[in-house]
Amino acid sequence: MRYIIILIFLKNTIVFSQLSDLARVEYTFFPQKNSDNSFRRFRTFIQVPIKLNDNDSYIVPGIEYRNVNFIYRDSTSFDTSNLERFSSFEASLGYTFKLKNNWRFAAQLGTIVASNFEGEGLKNDDLLFTGSFYFVKDVTEKNLAKPWRLILGLRYSTTAGRPFPLPFVNYYRRFHTNWSFVLGVPKTNIKYYLSKKSIFQSFVTLDGFFANIQNNRTFTSPDTQQSRTANNISMTIALAGLGYEYYITENLVFYIYSGFTIINDIRLRNDNQEDILTVNDQNSLYIRGGIKLKI
Repeated sequence: MRYIIILIFLKNTIVFSQLSDLARVEYTFFPQKNSDNSFRRFRTFIQVPIKLNDNDSYIVPGIEYRNVNFIYRDSTSFDTSNLERFSSFEASLGYTFKLKNNWRFAAQLGTIVASNFEGEGLKNDDLLFTGSFYFVKDVTEKNLAKPWRLILGLRYSTTAGRPFPLPFVNYYRRFHTNWSFVLGVPKTNIKYYLSKKSIFQSFVTLDGFFANIQNNRTFTSPDTQQSRTANNISMTIALAGLGYEYYITENLVFYIYSGFTIINDIRLRNDNQEDILTVNDQNSLYIRGGIKLKI
């Protein structure tokens, strides 16, 4: 259950960022300690808000692409040659409109294809579906000494394999001219505004990925000597670190984050989403950087 909840919150990372981000290009490097394994990910997305009326109602179509290069060098009894390159494509459609008293409602539906694509064409297990809705109380544009924002929502994803949604809560507050904080999951941070363009932060956050293995891998467990079949691969990490953001323009931001993992769990799972092999659980360095276009 702990990992099911984390997986749902990982998907919420995208939704929360896309409330204000219109586009992003990002690269992540994550070497594996005491191993020749490493994780590299390229990610990009774009979304286009389309205004429907004068009441600030929008539909927001979006697309996202992720390419994961997981260098798998551990000794195994099965072939890992096609377990090093995974891709995912997501198409989403959001809808948002204003409510009373600075509240806003937002909903989003998405379809994801995530796989190593080693077979011929798409498989049913390559497809994932997501749905979510949020209520946002935003008073950051008011002339307040301590502006704040609250997001409350529910999200469902077939990645977790459970027929119920899970909650999402995020609270932001600017409590000083040069300081702000965010409390919530998947990210909690505190920021220091050196200037209007330069921002430093310390953070605790989650990251990860999930993808189908088209040609399932069957092997004998070294612990139980039982035959096991791996249907998909997933990574769940929690990390703490420091970050820096630089506003190139009012809306274009360069950022880099670096930290060390607190939880590092890369595993193969069966079709019941049960862990059957832990690939690596050694905590290690984590680096992520890129450019994003914000509202």
